[in-house]
Amino acid sequence: MDWRRIAHLDMDAFYASVELLRRPELRGRPVAIGGHGEPSRRGVVTTATYEARAFGIRSGMALRRAAELCPQCVFLPVDFDEYRRYSRMFKAAIAAVTDRIEDRGIDEVYLDLTAVPGIRIDRGAPVARDIQRRVLEATGLTCSVGLAPNKLLAKIASDLHKPAGLTIVDAEDIPALIWPLPVRRINGIGPKADLQLEELGLRTIGDLAAAPPSMLVARFGAHYGHWLHEAAHGRDGRPVVTASEPVSMSRETTFEHDLHLRRDWQALAACLAELCRDVAADLRRRGYAGRTIGVKARYDDFRIVTRDLTLPEATDDDAAIRRAAFECLDRVPAVRRLRLLGVRVGSLSRPGATAARTGSGRVGAASPGPRQGELPLSG
Repeated sequence: MDWRRIAHLDMDAFYASVELLRRPELRGRPVAIGGHGEPSRRGVVTTATYEARAFGIRSGMALRRAAELCPQCVFLPVDFDEYRRYSRMFKAAIAAVTDRIEDRGIDEVYLDLTAVPGIRIDRGAPVARDIQRRVLEATGLTCSVGLAPNKLLAKIASDLHKPAGLTIVDAEDIPALIWPLPVRRINGIGPKADLQLEELGLRTIGDLAAAPPSMLVARFGAHYGHWLHEAAHGRDGRPVVTASEPVSMSRETTFEHDLHLRRDWQALAACLAELCRDVAADLRRRGYAGRTIGVKARYDDFRIVTRDLTLPEATDDDAAIRRAAFECLDRVPAVRRLRLLGVRVGSLSRPGATAARTGSGRVGAASPGPRQGELPLSG
């Protein structure tokens, strides 16, 4: 493959950093962002400052648990409008350097810097530092950058020296920098695959690289097993995708109090109907329709169950989405109370398109790598 220089740019503790710009008196203190900003109420941590992370606070953790780990932590509510505004600002600053940008969400992007002048000087470090400087000047925020020949290595590298880090990884650096890391550092190895790899005695990326490909294929199947072998050796031919369409749209909400599928049916039904109206409006606003309707439920023990239904034709109609969603909810076992409910519409297509797009995109034995193009919109 021709020489490439790919960057993964990740804003440092993005939501928390935006909040600290407005509240500089909180700098140096443990701060967590999530929910309504009150640990006594239902919600989870969206992100946390590095000072809070030192206490074990992590994204996705219940706010109450975060408060137990760090009683002195300051909790702030999320402000997505402000975060989106800063997201647009840092991406505009990057666009002055290259238009080869793959948007991966509100706080991260991939950049193809292969054709940028000066990228071959000092392995691309001056170009990367120029990008970091532009982002800082435009937003007052720091970012970490990983530079590598491909997206997989760039993603790993951007997380190695946070905050405001710059890490360059080439093929010759893989044994020293990449192989000692735990296998879960590879984007596309989730908790289930991590557990199975540990059962095989493969804890580090180096262990995985040394494993016989036949063993990986036997355990994980041909597609995912082959991908694991390639990823452990730092091989990834995916291009930077500068334009893509969503594979699904979703809405979800976390309840203030756990709800039971039978005893609290009216409240759940009203919530589900509202989520369906919202996601239908999202579809129409963006000009999409979808065939696969799904419901996601999280029990009070944090286990997640999903149920899907595929319609004969794509739709953006509230009533059609609602009917399918209620059919899905009827198939959710009423074994525990629910803390979260969500609706997802996949297999998206533009009205009038000849065929609907499939939209599962889930990481698994047959589909390694992150899901791309999803537009989650929390309720």
